Amino acid sequence: MKNDIHPKTYKAKVRCHCGYESELLTTKGEELEVEICSNCHPFYTGKQRFVDTAGRIDRFRKKYGDLNSLAQKK
Repeated sequence: MKNDIHPKTYKAKVRCHCGYESELLTTKGEELEVEICSNCHPFYTGKQRFVDTAGRIDRFRKKYGDLNSLAQKK
């Protein structure tokens, strides 16, 4: 590696609001605060909610009709 062209790296301590702490190499600084991490994010914890969009799709089709058939007629 060439000297004086790479940013300085730090062994940073990352803290989440849930209390989880870990260390990683970064160029941002020596301490980082994050709002959410893999320990408390709903996707990783299995507490993810699925939104039922079937009602929204039906309302869209009722409002605008079948747009594909109109586009094919032109």
